[in-house]
Amino acid sequence: MNITLIGMPGSGKSSVGRVLARRLGYAFLDVDPLIVDAYGKASLQEVLDSLGPQGFLDAEAEVVSSLLCENTVLAPGGSAVLRKKGALHLKALGPVVYLKLPCPVLEKRLWNLKSRGVPLAPGQTLAQLYDLRAPFYETYADVTVDADQPRIRDTVDQILTALEL
Repeated sequence: MNITLIGMPGSGKSSVGRVLARRLGYAFLDVDPLIVDAYGKASLQEVLDSLGPQGFLDAEAEVVSSLLCENTVLAPGGSAVLRKKGALHLKALGPVVYLKLPCPVLEKRLWNLKSRGVPLAPGQTLAQLYDLRAPFYETYADVTVDADQPRIRDTVDQILTALEL
């Protein structure tokens, strides 16, 4: 079994994922570096700059849909669920957990949104991106966890309880 963590950039997918993997004795896989490697770039932002927002989403879906793993906690990019092909593949790998955070909390965490490889439309705000993505997260999640916790381990405990592990 695998567990995939989805949510907005800054929701804690990587931080929570590492701790969750350690607790379960699973591997941890951050998908963003796989995209960077697949396109021979130095950063996710460079991939986005070279492909444009829509090309980036297509590229991300290709990389996500090629994942084959077992006993792994996956942390794909926040846009991984925007392409049905990638989202359905993640669901086929095991339960999908939406790490939900209120937009104001994300705004405090994301000081570098424009340089961290987030496909934004020109002039798009974080609140608009949140409103666009939230229905996708809710659609593809098997469980939703409130990630606005004082400690990462509290979020991990919620995930384990929600998944009955």
